[in-house]
Amino acid sequence: MSTMGQDEAWLQVARRVIWFEPPEQAISDMKRFLAYVMSRASFQDMRWIRRQVDDNQLREALADAPPGISDARSWAYWHAILGTYPPPPLPTREFIAQQVESFNRC
Repeated sequence: MSTMGQDEAWLQVARRVIWFEPPEQAISDMKRFLAYVMSRASFQDMRWIRRQVDDNQLREALADAPPGISDARSWAYWHAILGTYPPPPLPTREFIAQQVESFNRC
């Protein structure tokens, strides 16, 4: 993000992709932002993003993707596009055994 125009373009993409939080917050964690982009960006937004970041950055975002962001179709697609197919299982949320026990008692 080197020029003011590019900064605004990042914020515009963030507003469309991660609509539920301020765009500045959305782009503050680039790996998380890219994980959302690979699942929810439009073709036009993704075409712009691909000119801004390299494949290694996208691979890192996939490798560190938080649970609950990607769907199975996007997960498989991006792993195939980035040469890391077959994909590993989708990231899942981990629950601490004690939390599960207390939930089961409810």
